[in-house]
Amino acid sequence: MTPEGNENALPAGAALRPVRILGIETSCDETAAAVVEDGARICSSVVASQNATHGKYGGVVPELASREHLRAIVPIVRQAVEQAGVEYSALDAIAVTQGPGLVGALLVGLTYAKSLAMALNKPLVAVNHLEGHIHAVILEERVNGRPEPEFPALALVVSGGHTLLAVAERQTAANEVEGAFSYRIIGRTRDDAAGEAYDKVAKLLGYGYPGGPILDRLAKHGDPEAVRFTKPKMRVTKASKGDALDFSFSGIKTAVLRYVEANGMAEEIARRNELRKREPKPTLEQWLAHSPPKTLDLVASFQRAVVDDLVEHTVEAAERENVNSIFVTGGVAANSLLRERFTKLRAASPPIYFPRFSLSTDNAAMIAAAAFPKFQARRFADWNTPPDASLALEGTRPINTAEAE
Repeated sequence: MTPEGNENALPAGAALRPVRILGIETSCDETAAAVVEDGARICSSVVASQNATHGKYGGVVPELASREHLRAIVPIVRQAVEQAGVEYSALDAIAVTQGPGLVGALLVGLTYAKSLAMALNKPLVAVNHLEGHIHAVILEERVNGRPEPEFPALALVVSGGHTLLAVAERQTAANEVEGAFSYRIIGRTRDDAAGEAYDKVAKLLGYGYPGGPILDRLAKHGDPEAVRFTKPKMRVTKASKGDALDFSFSGIKTAVLRYVEANGMAEEIARRNELRKREPKPTLEQWLAHSPPKTLDLVASFQRAVVDDLVEHTVEAAERENVNSIFVTGGVAANSLLRERFTKLRAASPPIYFPRFSLSTDNAAMIAAAAFPKFQARRFADWNTPPDASLALEGTRPINTAEAE
């Protein structure tokens, strides 16, 4: 689709020079903008975090996220364009996250992107946030001048809002657009996302938000074998078509709560909460001083259980689908133990790819990269394209609705 009255919006001479796409990302609590050339060169990438705003609440507050996006969107986009060393007129398209995510946050980015595209008479490209994470891996390989991963590829997308397994394939049929992608979801979380479980456990233990980075650092100082967590058993139903590759992380979160109650940890948790009030950003040494060995063992055991589940599901899915590559992407892909475990598997598995840390977490470079094949195919968005908080990946089949035991 193309914006009404903008069917031929490709700039004159665009094919003779690099295609520059401005990406905008506002799906959750980061306001991000980036300029990427030909889906392969990052000219700029700017991210404004809202951690300070949401930290006191232990998680993202949707209304506050929308307000922060409103404050940040104009200066962040301006900074990205200036850092890229281009004029707005030199941009070839505006790409923006349509969903999934927080609807109010998405609305801010989408409305601004539409206004900018209309004012500049540039095409608007709507991008799925999850597809952006998958293209972050492809962008990483292109930026480094390495051969692109072979398809079909299995993508583990794991973050604070999403945990899923999807088979990504390039379209190859004669009547399909060259370079286009399709996706088939074969597993997803039935409750909490992995990153969400990290954040909730960190809040429960008094470590604040965001929880993933601090729990990852603390886990290195504990015994991952100290606490045994029961693995969730996924009930296979007719709806799931015999597939039990879904994830469930609500059970381990509840198990941590029961452990805290059984071991009388309320006082030490209160002391950590007081530390956060005095020191907005405690150092690792300060956290360690307020974390008894038993607590560090709990953190290490929690992390091992989550990572074990992610790795085991991914390995099983890769074998079942006979894929040529494995992508590990999303905010939790920055977790040190997850990277370590997958790195050790490389010799006995299809090639495994990670994006760099800055491309793992939410960013706009991945949105611009995912928009590039859509731009080439002239798949532009209408001016009335709405934000979609539950937007599904293109070409995906319905996901099963079976429940965990």
